[in-house]
Amino acid sequence: MAAATSINAVPCSAGRPKRRSQRRGASTVAVRASGDASTVTLLDYGAGNVRSVRNAIRHLGFGIRDVRSPEDILAADRLVFPGVGAFGSAMDVLTRSGMADALREYIRRDRPFLGICLGLQLLFDSSEENGPISGLGVIPGVVRRFDSSKGLIVPHIGWNALEITKDTQLLKGAEGHHVYFVHSYHALPSDENKEWISSVCNYGESFISSISMGNIQAVQFHPEKSGATGLSILKNFLSPNSSGSKVPSRRKASNLAKRVIACLDVRSNDSGDLVVTKGDQYDVRNLGKPVDLASQYYIDGADEVSFLNITGFRDFPLGDLPMLEILLKFGSSVRVLQVKTGKSSLEQISRVYGNQAVVVSIDPRRVYVKNPEEVQFKTVKVSNKGPLGEEYAWYQCTVSGGRDSRPIGAYELAKAVEELGAGEILLNCIDCDDLVKMVSDAVTIPVIASSGAGTVEHFSEVFEKTNASAALAAGIFHRKEVPISAVKEHLVDAGVEVRV
Repeated sequence: MAAATSINAVPCSAGRPKRRSQRRGASTVAVRASGDASTVTLLDYGAGNVRSVRNAIRHLGFGIRDVRSPEDILAADRLVFPGVGAFGSAMDVLTRSGMADALREYIRRDRPFLGICLGLQLLFDSSEENGPISGLGVIPGVVRRFDSSKGLIVPHIGWNALEITKDTQLLKGAEGHHVYFVHSYHALPSDENKEWISSVCNYGESFISSISMGNIQAVQFHPEKSGATGLSILKNFLSPNSSGSKVPSRRKASNLAKRVIACLDVRSNDSGDLVVTKGDQYDVRNLGKPVDLASQYYIDGADEVSFLNITGFRDFPLGDLPMLEILLKFGSSVRVLQVKTGKSSLEQISRVYGNQAVVVSIDPRRVYVKNPEEVQFKTVKVSNKGPLGEEYAWYQCTVSGGRDSRPIGAYELAKAVEELGAGEILLNCIDCDDLVKMVSDAVTIPVIASSGAGTVEHFSEVFEKTNASAALAAGIFHRKEVPISAVKEHLVDAGVEVRV
């Protein structure tokens, strides 16, 4: 264990580009560093779930010291800042708490720093998200929203490839691998910030995916959600003197991958225990325990694991403590898929946490009509006629597991929730490629195709015939009828970009 040492405010090393944080005049405070090589200081400012970062750090054998004051930042030996949520909300918290100035001073001292996602964006001059809003001013540039006007799906969610532009310890072993992104805003390379850039990623245009200058590192992607590659990146930061490890890959990553998602339909049984269930009436009670299945799917290569709470949150979310306990074990790598009703819910969640945090689940049923003019909802011409020879159908939204219908179409609901702030749609419909195509063509947010998958060919068909960003399945994985690895191998053979 290294001895504790006094750290005083000193100028940056000669020859290093002058950091922009010097312009903001952060106050000088002399503090004593912790000196504990096995402990990492974590800045969780309380505006988002960073439990998955905690899990990853502990998995690598390190303890965590939480920041509770600006002085804790200045005393850190290594600081991890996993920013979550909206730019403005984060800057407001950091400024009011005095932590913004402490961060500028810490970075000015060139102390080991790793920013994640919003933790990278906040280093820039400003953001257009609900703004313009000033950032920490460390790196020149403005954070802007991806342009969806030309058909780009926003948020950028999923596994994409890095183009490494600078040789750094942090990204050793990451070349050729997919890493996990989930964001709507990004920073662009420029002549003013090019010396900071260590990698870029292509999504409609080339954006900054990581920066490196001295001991200051930050990434736009989520290493804690990026499997073995992400853990290797975190280890490179936490143990910079380690040799690092090259994660083997069958196929070099080149673009945004289509996602294969394992879904856990979770409910409480009669004894109050959480179980994974499947079946029209959810009467098959014991397909496995949620934590055990989720852990196995992570090992098997699932790109995401989604918990679909099929009975909870009927009255008050905090009353469903068993489900919340399961989510706490996995952290923000698991997103709860619930239908959010009411304008205020969608808008408030989106405004505080970003629209990538809002997933709306839509459960439609096909209703045949002879003529599209019979209904006020969007219809499609079906490949297989209805029981009375109908050539058209619309898709009616249902609730209560499909038992009750509502007078609104799935297409109309998808368009409405996108406008209110949803960042992704989970579309549940068996054998409804026409609906998936209609909705995925109509919205500019990602669409997950769900229900009905029984063979590996069903996955390639939905990706080839529609603009779905991901395909979700449950029963075939739970019952081990089709392993996730077989789905991935089939998609590779079919020419679909996936993470392998």
